[in-house]
Amino acid sequence: MSLKRFFEYQWGQPVTESGRARSDHPRRRHHAGEEGPTAKEREYLEVIYYLAARSEPVIAARLARWMGVQPPTVTHVLQQLEDKKKLITRDARGEIRFTPEGFTLAEAMVRRHRILERFLVDVMGIPWHLIHEEAVRLEYALSPVMEARIISLVGASPTCPHGNPIPGNAEGYDGSTRLDQATPGSTFVVKRIVEEAEEDTDLICYLQRNDLVPGASFIVGDISPTSGVTLTRPGESLTVSSKVAEILWGEVLA
Repeated sequence: MSLKRFFEYQWGQPVTESGRARSDHPRRRHHAGEEGPTAKEREYLEVIYYLAARSEPVIAARLARWMGVQPPTVTHVLQQLEDKKKLITRDARGEIRFTPEGFTLAEAMVRRHRILERFLVDVMGIPWHLIHEEAVRLEYALSPVMEARIISLVGASPTCPHGNPIPGNAEGYDGSTRLDQATPGSTFVVKRIVEEAEEDTDLICYLQRNDLVPGASFIVGDISPTSGVTLTRPGESLTVSSKVAEILWGEVLA
């Protein structure tokens, strides 16, 4: 059964090419508008959640780099989230924090997204490098009934396929060491891929093609800021760039 047909079966109504139920259904899910954040504002809430969960500074400049936009664009969105939606606050230093309502919404969004990714891989068999974008398309149309059904299918998985924790199923991030900071000669076990990388389909394809995914292990060889990190495992040697090494987090075995 195709993904589109699966959702038509579950909802009992046609689904558009975007993956959303047609809006003429009398019990359709309300989308962004005056009652809640827009799709773009939801993106910002998710990024704020990721940065805060990783104990990284949550400031406008960091959001601009992540989103690939100019600072004035970030400022405008943050003003909407703070003044109109009351989902964040900013202190005198510009640090961004959630209001209780903002945190509840953002955590629910991240949980839904990661559960959907788990579902797309484990149940639907969608190729690993496509699941992030597919989950983005589907998450805003996911009703509570459908979400509960998907949860029953995927079980209490602690992480999404990229190794990042599902809120409510895991306490925090696995993997305390970044690959480029591992000790040469040690065994490195990949635990997770940072959220930023999920949006780069070519990069995710590269990781999957070279088995640089959660659960993979190898011996760390030379580490160089210019040439990257050399990895070895039985019958194979691979040098990854510094860019790749920076997005892989894991554990070093003695």
